[in-house]
Amino acid sequence: MAASSSQSETDSPKQARKMARDERRVNEGFAPKMKRTLGRIPFAREAVAAYFCARDPGTPTHVKATILGALAYFIMPLDMIPDFIVLLGYTDDAAVFWAAWRMILKHVSDAHRAHARAYLEDL
Repeated sequence: MAASSSQSETDSPKQARKMARDERRVNEGFAPKMKRTLGRIPFAREAVAAYFCARDPGTPTHVKATILGALAYFIMPLDMIPDFIVLLGYTDDAAVFWAAWRMILKHVSDAHRAHARAYLEDL
């Protein structure tokens, strides 16, 4: 039987595996990466709010997939422009994150933002 047209791409087995891989990468690497980059990236507050949005059980699956993909790219040790290059290192990470942010912004709640503020204060 064919999948209905309303079925999300994240429902496919391949997308589900990618999302699970991204989720593992984010769960393992997000906190250490934020600690290392705090003060060097302009999107820290938004990245942490997005992280809490992705962990929220009420967030739609396609939104979680978008967030996890962007955050996984940020965490990856190898990317298009190595992070250690001064002034350029995080430009590709920022571009990927801001594109995702614009797509998921309406799903980031005041509670996610409050969690992000508290998280960053603790760092």
